[in-house]
Amino acid sequence: MGDGGGEGRAGAGAVPGSALADTLLERLTTVYPAAADPDRAAAMRAYMKDIAPFLGLTTPVRRTLSRTVLAGTPRPAEADCTAVALRCWALPEREYQYFAVDYLRRHTARCSSAFLPVARRLITTGSWWDTVDLLAVHVVGGLVAADPRLTADLDRWITDDDLWVARTALLHQLRYRERTDTERLFGYCLRRSGHPDFFIRKAIGWALREYAKTDPDAVRDFLARERGRFAPLSVREALKNIGEGEGETEGAGE
Repeated sequence: MGDGGGEGRAGAGAVPGSALADTLLERLTTVYPAAADPDRAAAMRAYMKDIAPFLGLTTPVRRTLSRTVLAGTPRPAEADCTAVALRCWALPEREYQYFAVDYLRRHTARCSSAFLPVARRLITTGSWWDTVDLLAVHVVGGLVAADPRLTADLDRWITDDDLWVARTALLHQLRYRERTDTERLFGYCLRRSGHPDFFIRKAIGWALREYAKTDPDAVRDFLARERGRFAPLSVREALKNIGEGEGETEGAGE
């Protein structure tokens, strides 16, 4: 991994030259549109709250097409990952961004801590749960796991005014299981416990519910102490699979 303090790096907005990205984007913008389904595209756009236009590719179709796009290409360097992601993000249809997310998930280990500002740019551009959550868990989470010094950046992200940046901080440990920094997880949840937005309240509950699969008693004890600070939605989501132990009561609705 590169030096810590990834967020301070320059160049997150610059698209590096990449012959690999040239090849992938040329294939991608040929193969994907050829399979477009306008009727399905309209339904997908409506379902996703008009966040972006769609080509109308279902996930199985898109991933089959992606295998054609990727056939015979080499493993990328970090600059290739940056170029592919930023160039896909510059295209209007959402499926191109899904391709980029899948590509980054597959190759996060090829990226250093210096990739964190790029990830932040993706998170804050065209933001919605469909891309943000996967970037949070599989890309940002992977970068931080590989270079724990990046937790200093996430400690700033949790207080960010951009709710998607804060949501990323809440969710980045979602797959850490026994490696979870419990103090940081609980601390992040407390810091945003009063946030009015549904996506933050839901993320708090989701993060706690996922950690409860590893240590249910820790989550129960935490909420026994602090539940008055959380929205009912967060508490309900956190306890969905484990209940409250003895004396369990049904959570109030949001």
